[in-house]
Amino acid sequence: MTPPPRTPHQRKQDTLHRLEQDIDAWVATADPASGTPYLVPLSFLWDGRTVLVATPASSPTSRNLQATGKVRLGIGPTRDLVLIEGTVHALAATAIPDEVGDAFAAKTGFDPRQLRSTYLYFRIHPQRLQAWRAGPAAAATTSGRSIRAGSTRCVAGSIRSRANGTGRSLG
Repeated sequence: MTPPPRTPHQRKQDTLHRLEQDIDAWVATADPASGTPYLVPLSFLWDGRTVLVATPASSPTSRNLQATGKVRLGIGPTRDLVLIEGTVHALAATAIPDEVGDAFAAKTGFDPRQLRSTYLYFRIHPQRLQAWRAGPAAAATTSGRSIRAGSTRCVAGSIRSRANGTGRSLG
């Protein structure tokens, strides 16, 4: 027997749990001149509204984020995935409050502030979120400016179901 689809409430709870508990995300950017995609795994910190990542200032990811201000994140395994499209704001390591830097270091296991090479932090402001899980539940898509753990909606905006185009639903 196939289990019932997740309710919007359960989908939100599952998504927030993944954001709070997972450590790493796939970070997708694109070169602004050529459009060449670039994909790297980076550790992250979720603060209830934004995602914080750090990468060497000279890396392709850093250059792409600074040039375009856009990013896409994939968090979780392919059969239970949270995708986030967002805008980014670059921050020097010296601009990160100590409590935020300490929380990032505690969660991710490394502290870019302590490294010899120059790192930049990027605060990602979610604009769109999709939560997929293999099985009968349809994927949820949300649009908005933020995801709040205490809000009644996962993202400011509406949740609508989507099938994956093959007739099989993901959720």
